[in-house]
Amino acid sequence: MSQITQRSADVAYSNLLKPLDLGPVRLRNRLIMGSMHMRLGFAGDDAKRLAAFYTERAKGGAALIVTGGVAPNRAGRMEEDAAVLDNEDALEGHRRITAAVHEAGAACVMQILHAGRYAKHAMAVGPSDMPSPINPQLPRCLTAQDIEATIEDYVRCAVLARMAGYDGVDVMGSEGYLINEFTARRTNNRTDDWGGTPENRFRFPLEIVGRIRARLGPRFLILYRISAIDLVENGATADETATLARMLEDAGADALATGIGWHESRVPTIAHMVPRGAWRFAAARLKRAVTIPIIASNRINTPELAEEILAAGEADLVALARPLLADPQFLLKARSGRRSTITPCIACNQSCLDHIFTDRTATCLVNPRAGHELDYSPTSAPAPKRFAVAGAGPAGLSFAITAARRGHHVVIFEACGRIGGQLDLARRVPGKEEFGALLEYYEAELDALGVEVRLSTPFDATRVREERFDRVVIATGVRSRTPEIAGIHHAKIAHYPEVLRGEVQVGKRVAIIGAGAIAYDVAEFLTAAPADAPQPTAFHQRWGVDTTTGQAAGGLLHASPEQPSRKVHLLQRTPGRPAARLGISTGWILRTTLKQRDASIATGCTYTAIDDEGLHYAVDGTPHTVNVDNVVVCAGQVSRRRELIEECAHANTPFDVIGGARDAAGLDAQRAIAEGYRLGLEC
Repeated sequence: MSQITQRSADVAYSNLLKPLDLGPVRLRNRLIMGSMHMRLGFAGDDAKRLAAFYTERAKGGAALIVTGGVAPNRAGRMEEDAAVLDNEDALEGHRRITAAVHEAGAACVMQILHAGRYAKHAMAVGPSDMPSPINPQLPRCLTAQDIEATIEDYVRCAVLARMAGYDGVDVMGSEGYLINEFTARRTNNRTDDWGGTPENRFRFPLEIVGRIRARLGPRFLILYRISAIDLVENGATADETATLARMLEDAGADALATGIGWHESRVPTIAHMVPRGAWRFAAARLKRAVTIPIIASNRINTPELAEEILAAGEADLVALARPLLADPQFLLKARSGRRSTITPCIACNQSCLDHIFTDRTATCLVNPRAGHELDYSPTSAPAPKRFAVAGAGPAGLSFAITAARRGHHVVIFEACGRIGGQLDLARRVPGKEEFGALLEYYEAELDALGVEVRLSTPFDATRVREERFDRVVIATGVRSRTPEIAGIHHAKIAHYPEVLRGEVQVGKRVAIIGAGAIAYDVAEFLTAAPADAPQPTAFHQRWGVDTTTGQAAGGLLHASPEQPSRKVHLLQRTPGRPAARLGISTGWILRTTLKQRDASIATGCTYTAIDDEGLHYAVDGTPHTVNVDNVVVCAGQVSRRRELIEECAHANTPFDVIGGARDAAGLDAQRAIAEGYRLGLEC
């Protein structure tokens, strides 16, 4: 890299790259790896995996690593087997992590997290005995004696963290966990010294921070993750949050990290539907309230946005979690003039949060190596080969880039006039604009790696001999399945790809055959109206977020959903809950959005006919008709170009089949990209 490129990068991100003295710790820049649970423990092989995971992010430029949450006692565990640090026997794995991170040049703090009423075990506790709407477990109400013991457990945990080599701790006081349950009227109905007035409700976190500072002194970093906006009824007002922030500063906190929303909030906070920078206003409010540094977080996924927030004085540091899952070299690439090669976080939640909620190790849709650094160690190919890739969808692109990085020569053949396949369709859905950034990244990487891309050029097996390819990778993807229904070729019929590409005119009344993820995307696409305010203002209005007055409890105002541009009916063949396979962390948002837009959903449908009148179907033998202008088919996919597989086999051409071409059932980008990545490492 030239000195000119380095200087221009330094200027472009001058605030992001500026060092900072954070309490007793000197940080080399303003980028923090925010806390994220990986479903990996802190002992044995899990500790080795975590050490490798965090080290890669430290080497990539993060100045401070914050671990996933560790409980201060057994009652505070999220689950039965969750990490606890309550005795010296558990220090070995933690020491492995801190030593590795320090060797990579970053500081490291451990997050102390008490789950409170979110705990999924019989020992769950809370300031009151009110259960959470997202956890059936009834918490036991803590006695005054229990509270004192719990505070001391926090202190003991911090002492043990220092013994393990951590530079400090991050006290989790947001997202609806135990501390947040004490600070909010919503979950604290106590009448003793730990409830009632704001001062009493704030006493629990203040005692924790104050006693940790008193026990460990000024040379130990204390971060506090404050709920900058609760986004739940009977949550704190902005003024109450500012008061708590000032009291935490007086108690000894070195910095405040912003947490956004409780897990039970009905306002999206980090999914792709949330505009970039939607929560920077909350960090800015805290910045005006205190003199200690403020750490902004949530939906900050580009170095430009991070720099903008810092330059505006809205925060002193930025915390990125999922963007560093997507690309551990996020800052290193920005600083070295390789901004276009940063793998973008698309905020899909499919491989990170949804994995956590389904008892799987977190990873990343766009970076399958995340969390598996010890499993996948990319090496140069022993003998470079020539690969032909049929299809430039997610599977083909993933393979091509991985193989090219290892030194192979790759040529992509794509029948369409653009790359992306299903990703190109997804980027057209309102709220999924991040998928466009992913395609821009793929284009930049293909160019940088010298991968030849031949658009509007279908692949055929004769090219293997003509161009001397060693192997073919068939990644031709999927096409919309056409169900067998009388009238399926009626003029009212349209398939989802042509709808999303704008190739057909769709009327004001629409029936959608199917109620899966694609059907919901199409419904979103068809019902969305042009916003009359810029993002993220339109988002705040739509979901009722108070960004100005600061007087609304929980930061919630009356929501103003946009008026739908069409009337949509979704019809699902299977009975039961609609779209049961939608993502755990995003499905509820999609369902809420369509409910706000007055979309109707019928399940257990048997489709009987499509004619001039509309779509005819039956539920439990009872006939129904929806009079619509168009019927959009979202009834699953089938593999494309099975004949190409037969062609290669007949010609004795070595080939592999990945993604939707291999199996269209249940296909998603996560599986397609992972298959392409693994094959790229194996070839």
